[in-house]
Amino acid sequence: MKKKVLVISTSLRPRSNSDALAEEFIQGAASAGHEVVKISLRGKHIDFCRGCLACQRTGTCAIGNADDDMPPILAAMHDADVIAFATPIYYYEMCGQMKTLLDRANPLYGSDYRFRQIYLLTAAAENEIDVPSRAIEGLGGWIACFPEARFAGHVFAGGVTAMGDIAHHKALVDAYELGHSI
Repeated sequence: MKKKVLVISTSLRPRSNSDALAEEFIQGAASAGHEVVKISLRGKHIDFCRGCLACQRTGTCAIGNADDDMPPILAAMHDADVIAFATPIYYYEMCGQMKTLLDRANPLYGSDYRFRQIYLLTAAAENEIDVPSRAIEGLGGWIACFPEARFAGHVFAGGVTAMGDIAHHKALVDAYELGHSI
């Protein structure tokens, strides 16, 4: 069955290692016949959630800045069957841009969202197997608020620091295969 797959790359660095994982995931999902859309947060302006909870009453975020790029991202998240987040790991956690994005996705709570499968693609300088565990746990807290959704898998590329370090890393193949397996 053809699915709408949304890949959100949260790194602000051009040619980032986590974005390379996102690209491979995209290629895998597309090769399996899925419709894939990528959103990069690089160059996007996303204000911080103010915790006003207006979105819980109205279904719409109260932040109405013309500069704020969150509304179309929210619409894409709402309409996707599958969402894959790609993030660098900073201080053993998802990057701040991803956390801000998840906080601002609060209007999706209680909506008729379509997403069911959530994936995480991570890259870090550190190479230990448990490096992405806190990012997975943080994303898991967000997923727990959406009872129809589930964590469907992750790929971790460790030992990558500089742009391009990920070239020829086994995680690129893993990301492609994960995307293809949707």
